[in-house]
Amino acid sequence: MRTLTYREALREAMDEELARDENVTEGLWKKWGDKRVVDTPISEAGFIGMGIGASMLGVRPVMELMFWSFHSVAFDQLVSNAACVRYMSGGLINCPIVVRGPANGGTAVGATHSHIPEGLFAAFPGLKVVAPATPADAKGLMKASIRDNDPVFFMENTLLYGMSGPVPDPSEGDYVIPLGVADLKREGSDLSLIAHGRSVIHCLEAAEVLQREHGISCDVLDLRTIRPLDTEAIYQTVRKTHRVVLVDESKGFGGVSAMVATLIQDHCFDDLDAPIKRVTSVDAPAIYSPAVEADQLPNPKRIIDKVLTIA
Repeated sequence: MRTLTYREALREAMDEELARDENVTEGLWKKWGDKRVVDTPISEAGFIGMGIGASMLGVRPVMELMFWSFHSVAFDQLVSNAACVRYMSGGLINCPIVVRGPANGGTAVGATHSHIPEGLFAAFPGLKVVAPATPADAKGLMKASIRDNDPVFFMENTLLYGMSGPVPDPSEGDYVIPLGVADLKREGSDLSLIAHGRSVIHCLEAAEVLQREHGISCDVLDLRTIRPLDTEAIYQTVRKTHRVVLVDESKGFGGVSAMVATLIQDHCFDDLDAPIKRVTSVDAPAIYSPAVEADQLPNPKRIIDKVLTIA
């Protein structure tokens, strides 16, 4: 097992898939050249539309957005074409495209560059949405996404790119993590923290403090993929601990955690010993000030304070 950064794990995943399948068209320019790697103009409507069309013809493009905030420029192609073509063609036309890029706040780039749209895209049947928290998950989920026959929207986090962690070596075998399988990152008994993306890292930090300073033992469940969602893993942890705090960097109104809360209410109501609680971004456009934006987003202190209201 080696140590790689989140960024290196993503690059290695794409490099391996380029070598494995000649229909994968995005990766490392110096190694693979202009035929496989295209440096496009900054015209999301143009290159996303091109990628979707290519995927319908059997190519497996990996399209990079500089920020997921720019999705709105290509919204029609993403949700009217990519999401619907397989269904509307009666399964005759696949759309095996991956669209990737940063989808996070916390970098002081202002409201127009800090959208977190995984909940938005998860609302469209036909799309798959992935949000890895660790280098190993980033690699394994990227490889699974490239091989998937549906459009996969891969939500990365700028603040995780430099984070290091263990990643299996290619000599150990083909490392692929199936979409739709959550991961229990920490085992506990008193309360469940459920999150995805960078919020998982905050939950792990909060769980350490809660155990050390308050004697509260927390499960930390990493959803890893938003659509498909591993509902059984969610129900299992809630039925074990009977208390849950959902942590979600999107805004609270209509966010991913709102859907998870509804599922828990419907399927685990009798298992709950306390109300479901949520920690989300404060419901306002992303704040430019770094000091204030840090408190607008979920962080370990906000998670700890929320846990202490019910534990």
